[in-house]
Amino acid sequence: MKNRISWKWTVMILFAGIVAPSACLAQEAKIAVLNPRGALPPIRLVPMAPRLDTLDGKTVYIIAVSFAVPLIPELQKVLAEKYPKTNWVLKTKPGSYFDDDPQLWAEAKEKANAVILGVGH
Repeated sequence: MKNRISWKWTVMILFAGIVAPSACLAQEAKIAVLNPRGALPPIRLVPMAPRLDTLDGKTVYIIAVSFAVPLIPELQKVLAEKYPKTNWVLKTKPGSYFDDDPQLWAEAKEKANAVILGVGH
């Protein structure tokens, strides 16, 4: 009986030493690893608009979004007193600043020389 146990153990050790590593090596070639961070898209750089030399005779849109709505009319009053030769146009953008408003942006590009965008929080 002692010989049988040692013979079984010998076969198992040989099997583990010879067959198991070759099986592991075969499986390693099949493993594909993905990077969880992914690939970031390239950043499109947009230059800042040139600064205005003066506000005299210019039209500045003040656009209030979300929680800034109560504050922006007061800002318009203060700026109108300080810069009386500037045309200050107050606009309220519905929704949050995440919502796009193509009509408002097109109007501002066409009619305004500058824009102040007041977002809440």
